[in-house]
Amino acid sequence: MRGIFTEPFRPAGCEECRNPAALGFDFTMAFQPIMDLETMRPFAYEALVRGLNGEGAGFVLGQVDDGNRYRFDQACRVKAIELAAGLGMHRIASCHLSINFLPNAIYRPETCIRSTLEACARFGFPSDRLMFEVTEGERVEDGPHLVGIFNDYRKRGFLTAIDDFGAGYAGLNLLATFQPHVLKLDMELTRDIDGSAVRQAIVAGIALTAGKLNITLVAEGVETAGERDTLHALGIKYQQGYLFARPAVGALPLA
Repeated sequence: MRGIFTEPFRPAGCEECRNPAALGFDFTMAFQPIMDLETMRPFAYEALVRGLNGEGAGFVLGQVDDGNRYRFDQACRVKAIELAAGLGMHRIASCHLSINFLPNAIYRPETCIRSTLEACARFGFPSDRLMFEVTEGERVEDGPHLVGIFNDYRKRGFLTAIDDFGAGYAGLNLLATFQPHVLKLDMELTRDIDGSAVRQAIVAGIALTAGKLNITLVAEGVETAGERDTLHALGIKYQQGYLFARPAVGALPLA
């Protein structure tokens, strides 16, 4: 990416990405399930960065800058795979590990994926269970580059997802360019949807579009039974939120 790296690009291996001294700080991961309402089993667990003393994602991300963005992105992948494997996520049938990635930190996807595949081999986690989410809330500096990343990941058998859909910079323009496997609806669309005809109409329209494009929808931020039931009635069977489980460090809720 233009303007991202302040020093020559050096792809990091799995072991190097596990070294907090090289990054400048350490962190851990919490896991939150994405539930399949028809089976009441986890479809996936999203790995969410946390500080070692329980600090939220903002505390960790506040230490990321242009100088360590690439190394942090790689370290997140390795940490998520290592912890997920240690908790036995790969033994849950058909369950995926969802990892957020920073599109502005990827230089060449075919090279940058190396540490991810090394981590899968090292910790015994099947690479075909990985799902990569890009948040729509991060301004993408090079749209065609992001599409190239997604296409490369799709060829490798990974699931791809756009997180926080409906809240950020890209929206339908990104969807028109690339169709991911999964769209995760931003919580502002799901919040109190059971009492909002406007939100219901918007989500119904997105669901219709997603169905025609063979894209799976996930509703984020579900906190009440009314939200759950309304979203399910709109055809959204995959849901994530505090109603089901809060993110947990060192555990897989509802496993």
